Amino acid sequence: MRRLLTIVDLFRVDTANPDLMRAQMRVLRKQVPLLYVILAINSTAVAVTFHGMAPDSVTLYPLGILLTLCILRLGSWLRQRRAPIDEARVAAKLRLTVWLAGALAVGFIAWSIALFEYGDGYAKAHILFYVGTTTIACAFCLVHLRAAALLVMVTVNLIFGLYVSHLDSHAMRAIGLNLVIVSAALIFVIVTYARNFARLIGQQVELERLGRDNLRLANLDTLTELPNRRSFFASLEQALVGAASAGERVVVGLVDLDGFKPVNDTHGHGAGDAVLQETARRLREVVGEAGTVARLGGDEFGLVLPGAADTAEAMGEAIRIALGAPFRLPHGGSAQIGASIGFATYPEAGTKAAVLVERADYALYYAKASGRGTAVLFTEEHERRLRTQSVIEQALRHADLSREMTLVFQPIVDVRRGRTVAFEALARWTSPDIGPVSPAVFVPIAERSGLITRITAVLFGQALAAAKAWPEPVALSFNLSMADIASPQAAEGLVAAIRASGLGPGRVILEATETALIQDVAQAQTVLETLRANGIAIALDDFGTGYSSLGYVHRLPLDKLKIDRSFTSEITKNPASRDIVTSIVGLARNLTLDCVVEGIETAEQARLLESLGCVLMQGYHFGRPMGFAETLRYLDAEAVRSIPPAQAVA
Repeated sequence: MRRLLTIVDLFRVDTANPDLMRAQMRVLRKQVPLLYVILAINSTAVAVTFHGMAPDSVTLYPLGILLTLCILRLGSWLRQRRAPIDEARVAAKLRLTVWLAGALAVGFIAWSIALFEYGDGYAKAHILFYVGTTTIACAFCLVHLRAAALLVMVTVNLIFGLYVSHLDSHAMRAIGLNLVIVSAALIFVIVTYARNFARLIGQQVELERLGRDNLRLANLDTLTELPNRRSFFASLEQALVGAASAGERVVVGLVDLDGFKPVNDTHGHGAGDAVLQETARRLREVVGEAGTVARLGGDEFGLVLPGAADTAEAMGEAIRIALGAPFRLPHGGSAQIGASIGFATYPEAGTKAAVLVERADYALYYAKASGRGTAVLFTEEHERRLRTQSVIEQALRHADLSREMTLVFQPIVDVRRGRTVAFEALARWTSPDIGPVSPAVFVPIAERSGLITRITAVLFGQALAAAKAWPEPVALSFNLSMADIASPQAAEGLVAAIRASGLGPGRVILEATETALIQDVAQAQTVLETLRANGIAIALDDFGTGYSSLGYVHRLPLDKLKIDRSFTSEITKNPASRDIVTSIVGLARNLTLDCVVEGIETAEQARLLESLGCVLMQGYHFGRPMGFAETLRYLDAEAVRSIPPAQAVA
């Protein structure tokens, strides 16, 4: 019974496999028209052979019916050739094809047997040739639809074999038997081919699925399930094409999380991943279906929005509020972060995707520099600044750094001893093309363009040479950039420069800002440990202005904290500033760190800070930045007369 069911299944359309049915329909659209052409030509040739030998009712009339059917079906298949496949009707069409194949097989074999009664031996041989070639041709045209091909082969061979077996001619019976044997072999080929075709389609479907998955993964950020950078630019390009044709505007936005790295460093990568996933969810919720949200990498996200400047302003405010809410962490507790956002609009800020992203990135940089947690739209003013910065960058690239870059030095004073303990080296640049450029301008440009390491190497060499000429106790304090603490190789370069200068490592203090250290706390820790292991002191500059200082300050190998001038400028008038300074001084004492207060401009500030326990101070009250030669005169004068304590400063 099971074998019988298996045989019956050979003559059924596999409706459980829609992919196979679609593939069969695509192939049949190409091959079935050929079947009707072959059947029409072969049938016409047979009718011509028997015309005059057999009555017209046996030759011409059946031929007319057969040709009419062939023309109608040929036209039907040709009309379907370029039409999309109707998924709902594909199974019914395949079943109809099987039924018509069986009906045609019965019709043309019945006509062949009817003609076989007439004509001479040559005419009968033509019938045998007609049956054999037409059956094989039709079967191969239908081979991808196993049920139809087998039905044609079995029907023709069964009927024709029974008929030939009753003929008196041994030759005819032998030819008929030969046809049956060949057909049996072809049936095996058809079954095998159909099975392999079905397997091939299955493999193709799997490959297509894998291709779609790979394409999806190539355009998807797997952590947040947002489009990735590649997909973002593709979406932006598509949006720009549509906007150009419709005369519409597009807003490009870049969102950078403020305070994310401390979460990652303090609570672990699992917490960081959870924050990124929640950020993605909130951004999707704010932007909605109208725009595109993508993760560009790290804690940076990209937006593509329809609309103009007012859209950017409203979206920036909505995102700022959404991301300002606390983030729940996987293992309990919560984290508070924010977001800086840069926007650029098409076509005002640019017409190319790369230009718009660059402009949005500049607006983002401006947002982070002018005050984190804000949204900035790229404007004409930013365009003018960007052009100015481009000029500065080109001047930096072509500058003779050793001649154009110089240093000035500001004293750091121990107010209790009345002695200068160090000079902080401050960079100055005078370009022969554009004149003097403030370090507040050219240093960020150098960092963004990758030129800062060259500048550091030149200036550090000058600073070491200057410090070599100062008296033994006086140290050199030198500022490092993000690039200078980005790798152990950079640290090794600094150590090598100190050794080559002949200056004792104990007389070198290297300053790094919170912003620089927070980029990669683990890497910074490794680099700073390398520097300290060589006897170099480490100072944390601008302390209190960055994010989550207390969360990582105890992890870093530090020797000094430098209190930012923003806390000292109002210290004589603002009790809050006084309390903050008191707290930082207490923290430094508990961690056995020296504390340097920057920005001292008046005697009143100096006296108050000393009363709060501050010993090391720096600012215009003690000395303005001076050239190298002036530092020597300054130290000579100090040797003659000691600086009075802060209480005595008038």
